[in-house]
Amino acid sequence: MTSTEPALARLVGDPDGFLADRFGRTPVHHRSDDAGIAELLSLDDVDRIVAGSALRAPSFRLVREGKTLPRASVTRSVRIGSRPVDDLADVRAVHREFAAGATVVLQGLHRSFAAVTDLCRELEAVLTHPVQANAYLTPPVAQGLNLHADPHDVFAIQTHGVKRWVVHPPDGSEPWDLELRPGDVLYLPAGTRHAAQTLDRPSLHLTIGVRTTTWRDVLRRALDGALAGEELGAPLPAGWADDPSALVASAEDHLAALAARLDEIDLAAPLDAAADAFWSRRSPELTGGLRDLLELDRLDDTTPLRRRPHATFQVDVRGDRLQVQLGDRALELPAGAEDAIRWLGGADRFVPKDLAEFADEPSRLVLCRRFVQEGLLTFDRDVDGA
Repeated sequence: MTSTEPALARLVGDPDGFLADRFGRTPVHHRSDDAGIAELLSLDDVDRIVAGSALRAPSFRLVREGKTLPRASVTRSVRIGSRPVDDLADVRAVHREFAAGATVVLQGLHRSFAAVTDLCRELEAVLTHPVQANAYLTPPVAQGLNLHADPHDVFAIQTHGVKRWVVHPPDGSEPWDLELRPGDVLYLPAGTRHAAQTLDRPSLHLTIGVRTTTWRDVLRRALDGALAGEELGAPLPAGWADDPSALVASAEDHLAALAARLDEIDLAAPLDAAADAFWSRRSPELTGGLRDLLELDRLDDTTPLRRRPHATFQVDVRGDRLQVQLGDRALELPAGAEDAIRWLGGADRFVPKDLAEFADEPSRLVLCRRFVQEGLLTFDRDVDGA
């Protein structure tokens, strides 16, 4: 997928209006004029993934009339090296079940298909909620899942064929009955009941799931902290179940004490914890990393480098140490490197010599090599032609 448009704008048209009025609240049907949206995942792409990528469960499943087919019916046993595996896609069986009306579901495409990965990384960076992607290829005149509601928000992107959707808005208004065509995007907040079926042609759509962090999640963290008092960990008195109503007054006293503690809670702590959980679980994008490692010894003060797109970078000063959060890992570095590290975090393309005001040559080369190894930086081969 190549586009200069931000990911969210490509999906909803007006990102500011969407975030202010619709996100997490109401469904949206957007007809995109961006041809690249329909090209995110083609029928040929799915064909290659199924038949030519050694697909293994649970990266795929087949669904018919609301039920997932038994894994054993669409997988086979093989040996990979010296190890036997029993979850490799049986391509003939997948084809057979698809011809009999089953929907092919490809799961976790945000980890394995480059165009989808790029879209998800950009969308995740904007929303700061975890994002995942599945695809659904449904044969003509068929329905994979019955009327249901997902526990997370969904962007459904139609990329091939036509699919009819019935959507029950959360506000109880009249159900929507609409057809999605290539390039159309349907946004459904968590809990929105919906069902989809094909007409006289096959359909392929991509679902981008947004596993939102909710106010309930944050306040539960705060409550867990308030409930940690030793007195609340004490057992109820022996024999309490014989007359539970006798404990109502004691329970009210505990509740009053809990309410007092809640009044004193610093809500910044659970919010920070939720943010840390998000930033620390983002998978790094390390394409080209092996080549970077092989060429690391040639990195000098004039080597063109660039920051990897959407690379996570969070800095926390802790006394005389820095904690630098890089996706799935945290680095501990001297606090004296803070200015250089923050400069790197905001850089796009540069050479190590650009860090001269923050560090001497040996120090900045060590820092740049470390961040190449960790995946924040990569060699800028578009510049040096390496």
